[in-house]
Amino acid sequence: MTKRVPCPPAPGPLEAYAARFDDLFSTLAQRRGFREYLAGLLLPRDRNKTLTCLAGTEPVVGAQHPAVQRLQFFLSESTWDHERINARRVELLLADPATAPHAGGVLVIDDSGDRKDGTATAHVGKQYLGSVGKIDRGVVTVTTCWADERLYYPLHAVPYTPAHHFPQGRNDPDFRTKLRIGATLAREAKQAGVSFRAVAAYCAYGDQDGFRSELADAGLPFVMALKPGHGAWSYKDAFRPTDAARELAWAGPNRPGDWTAVTRTFRNGGTTTWWAADARLGWWGPDGTTRLVVATTDPATLPARSTWYLATNLPRPGSPREATSRPRAADLAEVVRIYGIRHWIEQSYKQVKDELGWADFQVRSDTAIRRHQTLVNCAFSFCWDTWFAPPPPPPVDAEELEPHHPERGNSHVPPAPNGLLAPSEIRAVRGWLAPWTTLQRYWRAWSTKPPPTELRNLINTLGTGRPIDLYTPV
Repeated sequence: MTKRVPCPPAPGPLEAYAARFDDLFSTLAQRRGFREYLAGLLLPRDRNKTLTCLAGTEPVVGAQHPAVQRLQFFLSESTWDHERINARRVELLLADPATAPHAGGVLVIDDSGDRKDGTATAHVGKQYLGSVGKIDRGVVTVTTCWADERLYYPLHAVPYTPAHHFPQGRNDPDFRTKLRIGATLAREAKQAGVSFRAVAAYCAYGDQDGFRSELADAGLPFVMALKPGHGAWSYKDAFRPTDAARELAWAGPNRPGDWTAVTRTFRNGGTTTWWAADARLGWWGPDGTTRLVVATTDPATLPARSTWYLATNLPRPGSPREATSRPRAADLAEVVRIYGIRHWIEQSYKQVKDELGWADFQVRSDTAIRRHQTLVNCAFSFCWDTWFAPPPPPPVDAEELEPHHPERGNSHVPPAPNGLLAPSEIRAVRGWLAPWTTLQRYWRAWSTKPPPTELRNLINTLGTGRPIDLYTPV
């Protein structure tokens, strides 16, 4: 058997992470492309992360550069299985005690829509795009994400293909709605061994009776938002969640009536008091198969921006279903906590994906799009791998160059300057990857000679994964 040719190593800790996937790539070019693609995704964004950006060449005119052509072939033509890569990534997350999912986490089902022009791109169509907040031409991908109060990471992603791409439209056997894709991904997460308390989703999924029933039939508990105008028939007439909430007794904080105070705790340590209650809506009730839970900051006025109407199949403590239902009972505080996790990751999770170039692909084939999304998710997971890893050993003169600051918590992560929005897990990577790449690129553009000793020592130190603090006052 021919011995494998060694692959040029990736910088710093990225090499150890990429090496865990090497057995899934059959050629040296694939292993090299995997490392170069991840490094390009992780670098700070100065423009859209097209292939020229990932390879570090000039836009447009650098499209024919050999480095760009290598990445193009790796993404579109090379023979490697993106599903096996994603399965390995999920296995690593589940095996690491720092990122292993637990029964208190939440499986979030969501979809991300990004604008794409033309008609030749796979999965493109005129549909609602959350990134622009309106109906436009683009690509929508259904994703599952595991999250708790501490971290969040993607699990699976499948692009949604609009009906006009199929010969028989919506009646085609291969056509799948976003709801069907989401339910399938939830079952795949469970089969992969991912533990979670409940599935959470926003109202586009929660309003669909069939979707909730499909999850319930699969034995998956859920907490999903409803639109305030979502109607349910009763014996008299149709009621909406807002009508059900107004029927709850409330006479102020000192006489809450049907409402219960719930304390919400945020990542920054701040707390706020909300009010929650079980309401009745048609066949839904505290002891029914599906509960309607209303959570708000002000039960008297039910402000639209801080009121949630939640449908859940988690039984109420003390109800007859508690002894016979498979998911254990959940009180009002836990129901609010579960949906609150889905709510807070909306900003950070999507921001991280945008920073990593989730929607910046300029490829047309289905395979290339799925591969790009898989590689973005690998880069996403590597950020957490670096965040929880112990700091690398300091160089001999580290105490002179970079003093230790224990009050920062994770001392190997540089603090953020004022106004920088990138989450800490990305800054932990970019603190060493960005200067390591930039310094070498600048020096090669300046001189063909080897760099001086001081610069070479700095580059080598950054190459171990030890960041430098560019924002320490001097």
